[in-house]
Amino acid sequence: MKPGSSRFRIRPSGLTRLPRAAPGMRIGLYGGSFNPAHAGHRHVSLMALKRLGLDRVWWIVTPGNPLKDTGELVTTARRVEEAEQVSDDPRIDVTAFEEEIGARYTVDTLTYLKRRYPGVRFVWIMGADNLASFHRWRGWRRIARMMPMAVIDRPGWTLKAIHSRSATALSASRISENEALALPGLEPPAWVFLHGPRSHLSSTKLRQMRRTSPTGRH
Repeated sequence: MKPGSSRFRIRPSGLTRLPRAAPGMRIGLYGGSFNPAHAGHRHVSLMALKRLGLDRVWWIVTPGNPLKDTGELVTTARRVEEAEQVSDDPRIDVTAFEEEIGARYTVDTLTYLKRRYPGVRFVWIMGADNLASFHRWRGWRRIARMMPMAVIDRPGWTLKAIHSRSATALSASRISENEALALPGLEPPAWVFLHGPRSHLSSTKLRQMRRTSPTGRH
């Protein structure tokens, strides 16, 4: 798909509305299926807001992940509703605009946002588990050249992430944690690996709990 084509027109209504942004703002982009959203997502976002000096974090609720099984994926509307309840912070915006513009891959989404919001200092946020498989993403090198990236440590993934193919390829552009506040203003490729208190929550575990719960909710 090509940004600028009819597939990249957005109707600013409902859950697909894009949040507001102005040139100079420092905004973290946190994409995922959020199936379901949980306190771990909020923990990552609050850490990024503080450590990177961000103004906002956008939770981008995706229609589906090409690298994951979508068999247990609930409706976008429900995932957005739950994400809004879990986020519980005025600096976190929840949006499902990818469904409207027809973007399936992160590289397409980020290309669209860079063109739509010139002057905004975006940072791509992902967990260490995603860095471990980042080399499998479509256009992962383009993503790294498009905007700075912040990788948040996750239990059991530290070494796998740091020694992954993508981390090795991008090792020269990694900055130290004590420089994290400068990341949004750096010219990409630039990335940081942030350590700190880690959440053991995962959407997979929560889905398993729901299946075994009489109410299907937790």
